[in-house]
Amino acid sequence: MEKNKLIIIEGPQGTGKTTLTNYLRDNIAGSNLYRLSGQKIKTIEGKLLSQKMYDALLNYLKSMQDIPMNLIFDRTFFTEEVYARLGYKEYTFKDVYDNLVSRLKDLNYEIFLVILYLEDTSLYKKRLEREHHHNYQSFSVQNSINQQNVYLKIANELEDTNIKVIKIAMDDFTKSYQKIDEIFYIK
Repeated sequence: MEKNKLIIIEGPQGTGKTTLTNYLRDNIAGSNLYRLSGQKIKTIEGKLLSQKMYDALLNYLKSMQDIPMNLIFDRTFFTEEVYARLGYKEYTFKDVYDNLVSRLKDLNYEIFLVILYLEDTSLYKKRLEREHHHNYQSFSVQNSINQQNVYLKIANELEDTNIKVIKIAMDDFTKSYQKIDEIFYIK
């Protein structure tokens, strides 16, 4: 029996996560799309809140693994780890993150972590100017580049696991979608 897909889309501000997750939802039959925003508390209380929230998420994922449904996520706890590594938080998230990754790997899904990035980082300027932003983290080209570097590092750290790590340059949406179509057998 084919496993359900668990697709996690991550990447910096301005790479096209929303556009891509909408595309996947519209083109992968039997799928639900979840958009997570994390939480904005940057103190140790925020770490505890994030830990509680993502523990509940992993419990939910475990409860869903035998239901014939593909799950698509626009951000998860990987974002929290990126923000903590960059010093946007007053705490380290590594201990919680390592536990969450371990629990994720134990789930009975075909797991994909899709990291979006831009080869031409000057495109961030144009994309960030047109986007509607939340007032959680400041939006800037340099912040997006810094985030991109950490996301790509995380992708490299996970390459020898049962998580299928896919890095996709989103400079040209047509080419990016062709690659996505090949990976997920979208006609």
